[in-house]
Amino acid sequence: MSDTTIQTIKTMLAHLDDAKKYQSLRDVLQTLPAPDVAAVFEDLPPEKLPVLYRLCPKDLAAEIFAELTPETQQSLIEGLSDKELKVVVEELCADDAADLVEEMPAGVVKRILAQAGPETRQMINELLKYPEDSAGGVMTPEFMELSPDWTVRRAMDEIRNHGFDKETINNCYVTGPDRTLEGVVSLRALVLEKNEDRTVRELMEPGVISVHTSTDREETSQLFEKYGFLAIPVVDNEKRLVGIVTVDDAISILQDEASEDFAKMNAMSPVDKPYFRMSMWELYKSRTPWLLFLMLSATFSSLVIRGYENALAAVTVLTAYIPMLTDAGGNAGSQSTSTIIRGVAVGDIHPRDLPRILWREMRVALMCGGTLAICNILKLSLFDQVGLGVALVVSLTLLCTVLLSQLIGGALPLAARKIGIDPAVMASPLITTIVDTTTLLIYFNFARLILHL
Repeated sequence: MSDTTIQTIKTMLAHLDDAKKYQSLRDVLQTLPAPDVAAVFEDLPPEKLPVLYRLCPKDLAAEIFAELTPETQQSLIEGLSDKELKVVVEELCADDAADLVEEMPAGVVKRILAQAGPETRQMINELLKYPEDSAGGVMTPEFMELSPDWTVRRAMDEIRNHGFDKETINNCYVTGPDRTLEGVVSLRALVLEKNEDRTVRELMEPGVISVHTSTDREETSQLFEKYGFLAIPVVDNEKRLVGIVTVDDAISILQDEASEDFAKMNAMSPVDKPYFRMSMWELYKSRTPWLLFLMLSATFSSLVIRGYENALAAVTVLTAYIPMLTDAGGNAGSQSTSTIIRGVAVGDIHPRDLPRILWREMRVALMCGGTLAICNILKLSLFDQVGLGVALVVSLTLLCTVLLSQLIGGALPLAARKIGIDPAVMASPLITTIVDTTTLLIYFNFARLILHL
């Protein structure tokens, strides 16, 4: 829904609220999707949240609550009675309830757990024992489980009786007596089967693709794109089915990972809050450490320039082309790095591909660098009217800089992945710092060799 539409809804709800037309408010809220109502709730003052929330039907209220940001959830919880909070917690899906407990302050968590039933508390505790960035940490234990020996008739009765509380019933998972995952059967297959006496075993697909509880959540999410799944089962060390990861969770994970990579590629610490909900202090903390690191690392470039002061003094025109050379190297390295990081993120590129990547990047760099060098030597000779020696120094440095930058930019993300570091760390700012120093070394050594400085 567009911002204009949401603003219109917000204005309409405000008028109804001011006029105390609560029945009309309830009727309007019932017609709106949960994400759109949540978007409206985000901008409401804290004292208004409980009033409108109480007007929502129970099922819609739980969906709205799951869509709210942690800050708005906390404001709403503080305005609800214990009885109302109990309804909220019990209606939430287990994974959403676990996320809520993880993100709330200790005092709020204590109140939430006090209102949760024993079964809900047990599910929350089970989910919280897994690392946050693993499949176990994002899965939900609310899935539809069938026995392979059940008939279609029995399976459909189970779905009708227990499907309301499940995250999804599109895919039903077939397990043995010890809950070992044996296969998956779609609701479509069960509904369309005319012979209700056939067993689930006959209809199920064996060898279902699954992930382990310790599998990285980003790797898990990429399987949805690869196979087009709506849900992926999660198994433990004994191959027992313990939960599922659904496509909506996968989309959220990929969005979070993309935001994290974007922050790292631009020399910032990742944050999980919207810009206007971050304090000045949080923005400061996310940026300053990297800026300090890059400032200190740039000292190497200064040392190189100081070491070649005599050469610069002898041919002062060389100084004018330093910014162009370092910028060209940084840009070339950033292009290569961004391409490789993207390939690694979507699973197209692996550390074992390094030789192929270096060979490929070298050929591309020679073509790009050669084009820049030819254009540059013409520009220097015709427009800047510098000597041929200086033109050769600058142009050869440009060719070598582009070549080296793209090789470094292609290799560093894979090296980082190999040793267990996020490849996004080896992105534009860090590559630029490395390339600046090497570019200057190449530049001054060409100057010494060609101009005999």
